[in-house]
Amino acid sequence: MSTDTLTDPEECQIPEGFSRAGLTFVLAALTWIGPFSIDAYLPSLPAIAESLHVSVSHVQQTMTAFLLVFAVMSLWHGAISDAYGRRRLTLISLVCFLLASLGCAMAVNMHLLMFFRALQGATAGTGMIVGRAIVRDLFDGAEAQRLMARVAAIFSIAPILAPVLGGWFQVWFGWRSIFVFMALLSGTLFLSCRHMLPETLSYKNRQRLEPVFLARSYWKVLTNRPFLAACSSMALTNAGLFIYILGAPVFLMKHLHLKETEFIFLFLPISIALIAGSWMSSRFAGRISGRHTISLGYAIASLAAIGNFLLNLLVPPTLPWAIVPIFVYVMGMSLAMPSLTLITLDLFPSQRGLASSCQGFISLAFNSVVSAFVALTWGTTLSLAITMLLMLGVGVATICIYFRLTRHS
Repeated sequence: MSTDTLTDPEECQIPEGFSRAGLTFVLAALTWIGPFSIDAYLPSLPAIAESLHVSVSHVQQTMTAFLLVFAVMSLWHGAISDAYGRRRLTLISLVCFLLASLGCAMAVNMHLLMFFRALQGATAGTGMIVGRAIVRDLFDGAEAQRLMARVAAIFSIAPILAPVLGGWFQVWFGWRSIFVFMALLSGTLFLSCRHMLPETLSYKNRQRLEPVFLARSYWKVLTNRPFLAACSSMALTNAGLFIYILGAPVFLMKHLHLKETEFIFLFLPISIALIAGSWMSSRFAGRISGRHTISLGYAIASLAAIGNFLLNLLVPPTLPWAIVPIFVYVMGMSLAMPSLTLITLDLFPSQRGLASSCQGFISLAFNSVVSAFVALTWGTTLSLAITMLLMLGVGVATICIYFRLTRHS
């Protein structure tokens, strides 16, 4: 089956021989790589530390290594896909991630684990970055928002499965089995992409991969004030949740006194909230504007963050009340994110892959910084709640800057 001869992406058609359902599933499944890379081994941090004779905080730095390289390489995934095509880069990245996962499983010291985690980070973001560009290659307006929301809804399965499976793999087979599972996952996705992922960027729409051209393109994107404002808002809002994901071992096991197999008490509500927010975004597509959808999502998240702060200020952390504000926060965030993603890509219609890379880089770079200092927020549930509120507060301020800069567009 050839994927080189395509209809013009502006016609918003799936290439012949590929189904919309298959494309939606593959794009969503590709985004699972990130959550599994981040969440699945969280319950095993103490066991890894014991096995490799280092501290838990030392093992935590493998997350920083993963996220830092993830962020840097995300700058290149989109530009490479703009030059050589979406499908080829995706398949190569999946093979590299598989090999890196096997390397993690066989690591005998922290140096090797750190190296292979960094290699995982170099390839894990391809599906997320390229997937956004594929959606905009094929669809426009409300249809693009619907597909983005459907992908987000399927993606939301991963955050619940990753830590739950990770906890049970740790109990049954030990921490190395988690990385073997990641290798199997990437292998399965490779086979699925070979059959269900089309090439959506025709040769006539490809960009040059030349240093001067790329430098000018990156400068154009990364100095665009509306783009920076919208992407910063996404990164900050996501960080309000990310501190709870990275801090899950302490938040759940220390503050809420749960076991390593009970991470579902946090990640199941997060997944349900992601599905609910994405479903609402899909329903609102074409009925209310993207800006109104974003505003509504941020309003819901703001109420949740304020409620989370007051709850932790006034009462000790207990289930389920410690989780309820996080659920509402994620629902508001996931309602806004599909529209936020689209408005950033639409600022650069001829270089959506590169724009998606820059968007991912800003978010991931911020997450890597958060991961390096997240232990500073672990002390109490109140300190976590304050951090969430501060992150969202700045996120709201930056999206307001975006609205002001683009009010006449």
